Amino acid sequence: MIKLVISGIWICGVTLASVYFSLQMSSGGSERSKQDDFFGGLDYVRTDLMSIPAIFEGEVRGYFITRLVYTAEPDVINELSVPPQVLITDELFSLLVGNRVIDFTRVDEFDLDAFRVVVRDGLNERLEKKVFHEVLVEQMEFLTKTEIRNNNRKRLLPPPPPKPVEEKK
Repeated sequence: MIKLVISGIWICGVTLASVYFSLQMSSGGSERSKQDDFFGGLDYVRTDLMSIPAIFEGEVRGYFITRLVYTAEPDVINELSVPPQVLITDELFSLLVGNRVIDFTRVDEFDLDAFRVVVRDGLNERLEKKVFHEVLVEQMEFLTKTEIRNNNRKRLLPPPPPKPVEEKK
């Protein structure tokens, strides 16, 4: 009986010590600072899914569909009178429709890193200070008009009739 009580106390002691040690390590007991974390101290601004028309020679050739995530200074983001998503959407439309940063006739030559830099720098120039630090791509596609039409046709067609089941004799 005494051995059972001593074993129970030993197990409780070891459990409490391991919980205490793990809490100390996770709450700052280590020498690591928040600056060592990936983009520590920055807010993440996630945009909605955006569909931007690719206009070439006065004709819509397709749609650039994207969802981006930005890392930004939280103090400056909170001080903005316009929501950051609105600024980001306007900047993307300005770059892709107005300035034509991407040549939609040659999508295969698209440089993702250059696109990220142009978008980030355009936003920072507009705000006249470095607010946005990084542009992360969550989703990015380019659909031509023919691809969109084919997808619509597939949706509009009735499903094929079920195949009759043959009975075995």
